[in-house]
Amino acid sequence: MRPLSVPTVTRRVGAAAAGVVLLAGLLPATAQAAPDQKPDQKKILTDRNQQRRADYDSRDTLGAAAAAQPTAALRRAIVPDASPSAVNKLRDSLGVQGIVDVDAATGTPRRVARLDGFLTGPSKQKPSKIALDYLSAHSDVFGLNAAAIAGLTLRQDYVDVEGTHHLSFVQSVGGVPVFGNGLKAHIAKNGRIIQFDGSPLKALPAAAAAPRVSAAGARDEAVKDVFGTSAARVTKTEAGATEKTTFSDGGNAKLVYFQSAGGPRLAWETIAVDQGYVHIVDAATGEILYRQNTIDADSADVFYNYPGAPKGGTQQTVSLTKWLPNNSPRLAGNVAHVYSDVNDDNTANPTEEVAPSGKRSFQYPFVDFSSTVGGRCSAAFKCSWDPKTPFSWQTNRAQNAVQMYYFLGTWHDHLQAKPIGFTRAAGNFEAVDDDAVQGQSDDGANTAAGLPDGDHVDNANMNTMPDGIPPVMQMYLFLPDARFIAGNSGDDSAVVFHEYTHGLSNRLVVDANGNSTLGDIQAGAMGEAWGDWYGLDYLVDQGLEKDTATIGDIMVGKYVDGGGTIRSEPLDCTVGAPATVCKGTAAAGPGGYTYGDYGRISARGAEVHADGEIWAQTLWDLRKVIGSTKAESLVTRAMELSPANPSFLDMRNSILAADTVVNGGKLQKTIWKVFANRGMGYFAAAVDGDDAQPVEDFSMPPAANTPRGTLTGKVTDQDTGAAVAGLSVGFGGHASGFAGDLQATTAADGSYTISGILPGTYAKVFARGAGYDLQTATLSIPSHTVVKNWAVRQDWAASSGGGSVVSFTGPDYSPQCGPAFLIDQSQSSGWGSDVAANGQTIVLKLSGVVNISQLVINPSATCGDPATVSTGGYRVETSPDGTTWTLAAAGTFPRGTVTATPVALAAGTGTGVGYIRYTMLTTQGQDAGLCPAGQPPADFSCVFLDSTELAVYGPAA
Repeated sequence: MRPLSVPTVTRRVGAAAAGVVLLAGLLPATAQAAPDQKPDQKKILTDRNQQRRADYDSRDTLGAAAAAQPTAALRRAIVPDASPSAVNKLRDSLGVQGIVDVDAATGTPRRVARLDGFLTGPSKQKPSKIALDYLSAHSDVFGLNAAAIAGLTLRQDYVDVEGTHHLSFVQSVGGVPVFGNGLKAHIAKNGRIIQFDGSPLKALPAAAAAPRVSAAGARDEAVKDVFGTSAARVTKTEAGATEKTTFSDGGNAKLVYFQSAGGPRLAWETIAVDQGYVHIVDAATGEILYRQNTIDADSADVFYNYPGAPKGGTQQTVSLTKWLPNNSPRLAGNVAHVYSDVNDDNTANPTEEVAPSGKRSFQYPFVDFSSTVGGRCSAAFKCSWDPKTPFSWQTNRAQNAVQMYYFLGTWHDHLQAKPIGFTRAAGNFEAVDDDAVQGQSDDGANTAAGLPDGDHVDNANMNTMPDGIPPVMQMYLFLPDARFIAGNSGDDSAVVFHEYTHGLSNRLVVDANGNSTLGDIQAGAMGEAWGDWYGLDYLVDQGLEKDTATIGDIMVGKYVDGGGTIRSEPLDCTVGAPATVCKGTAAAGPGGYTYGDYGRISARGAEVHADGEIWAQTLWDLRKVIGSTKAESLVTRAMELSPANPSFLDMRNSILAADTVVNGGKLQKTIWKVFANRGMGYFAAAVDGDDAQPVEDFSMPPAANTPRGTLTGKVTDQDTGAAVAGLSVGFGGHASGFAGDLQATTAADGSYTISGILPGTYAKVFARGAGYDLQTATLSIPSHTVVKNWAVRQDWAASSGGGSVVSFTGPDYSPQCGPAFLIDQSQSSGWGSDVAANGQTIVLKLSGVVNISQLVINPSATCGDPATVSTGGYRVETSPDGTTWTLAAAGTFPRGTVTATPVALAAGTGTGVGYIRYTMLTTQGQDAGLCPAGQPPADFSCVFLDSTELAVYGPAA
């Protein structure tokens, strides 16, 4: 999104709509400026090049590619399926709440579990033997033969505080591990198997290949990929199969195998600490196969335990002994090292360390600037510096670093203790394992002007690397304005706790190799919610905040918001709560949020902070009915049991599974009631963790003996009438989940049949496939057969079907507003560019040569821009070969045109077309006279130029 910051406007490269969750904040990147705020063009052009790239995983297209193959045989040749009969047999044996979720990209199980029980009975065997025996007994389901099972390497057997063993098995080729696949097994202390997850690869090379690209070369490609610069040098090269190479920034590179459409590829896994990314780089070509941003950034400050708070708001003398060595000369111990990185070089320079104020004493009194700053500063909301006075932040520099260190130690201990149990074995942050938190207070405050620049205010972040590499937490100063006061994020317990909790979730929701899998928008929303929930849960338990019977007690950001909340609602808003307290938003309405509000809370659609409120409120409901201790236990255990990139429903299931482990399933009905009340009942639907439009349901699980129905029919091409093979027909949220797999692939004649459907009304029954527009329908399924035929339409420009961007002019605002979003078949994301004298042009290669029957353009604004940024003047040219061009259409979209609009082509220009050249000439605001020549920008439409989607329909030529 291109958000409005406070008080200027920036185009933000990398945000939740593109799958970013590790780059996440306490405040959503939405418009906060006054309605008449004019865009600061210089600030826009500066900031847009300083944003972070979003996560990317080349494996994401494998499942769609496999599903799009014209025949089942060809599909299996690319991604062999687990034996259907074996899968069905195992699923049936697990009952109504059994899960055998087959990953379309690998053809092996992503998750095998029973929400209402265990997979096996008690056993006294070693956990690893129990797991391997189960795999051997169900090798046809997991797709692993005896040799493949014997070749699994047990990377970790982590025992949580409830005695559950979490085993991670890694696949390898000649000692080189497979990245991101493998298997995890979870076994209760009595030897019962709780679940398997991981999606292992069936076919691996017989021997490891030799890299053509060096470790240093791969790291260079990774740095280049994120537009970075790095002076890191090789400090150590180890012998061995992985050729692990360590660099001076503390990161490393090592060989791995990575899944691709052509089979596993030898690659380098690079960890660049100074850039804040993990990459997978092809070891033969240098191609970027995977990118993960490891920084969780926040853009707000909250004070629950803050200077001036009614409780916990005055300085007390406390001991740091348990976190610091005796007579320590600086703030460095087993849990953290805190220093004031005022020059933002990520190095603890001698002048930035904080020394004792006296013998074995770090007592630095807080100096209140409220009387100097004025405004909203007060005895209840004390300001810590004066933005009008250069270097005033130096007064409380040492105090703030000490405060931050105390919060880090406090949170380390809280998370480590039962019932949460974020221990060393679980991957917590301690110097003994070389990954104590590196805390940087007052980050970037020391400029020549004595004041932080625009990139070092109103923010805080946590850069969480894989286990064994220290995370970095940065705390910034905050500027006073109509909403905030002049504070320091390191003085706020909730900010530090929120940031640290990103580290908890990123270390627990991982694949078999220990890599964080919080990459999709629903997972990102839960990441923000966990940050809020864990912190407020603790503050209430400690008596620093009150949760009374009155709704509206629990607010995020009460201090910085002057007694309100930086969220749209308090955390304790119940469903149906009065609008006077729980006001909600225009689209979502008042009262506590439900799953159906997903994507409606924020005015710009799906947004991790806004949608995270649904999950946070749900967890607060759970806390109320089962208590803090049990809720902390189940929510944490659920992270450990989570599949990769979970949806809200995946995590609901994980909480149910955790209850089976921890409480013997005693709270199953209570948990179901909580989630059903919030719209996450049995029939709730989400295609996956990246589904921005889930469907809510308030039902409890049906009885096991409920009669079932069947759905059957045919799928044809809307433009040609021909049968369409290889498409998927399924039920949103049930395509790979509960008792049956409610999904089918169309046969050569376009027919399909789905059986075992529990009677009810399903709002997201779908037909889709690579290159075909998604079709959905609401169907009522009785306990007999229903016929539903589908007419789908092939979009020849769609990237999912093989359409591609050949070239484009203007800036590249990938991943969120990049040119590829013009052909992503979404009417909510699009191509964002800049106004230019000759407009901006994009060349598209279609997935085939087509006789165009219809060309459709949605000229509407994207990236969070106002409607006036929508394309006005346009030009469309066609070509058979990408070389010879013919003008096919030109005109102007009238002001207010913000939906998909057919564009008529000149006679003869739509025949035999292989390429489209589309030019956005002007914005609708320009056409309306909002941008007078020679004047500063008066409107966003004088700066940005957008279109949302372009689609091409018709029969193949």
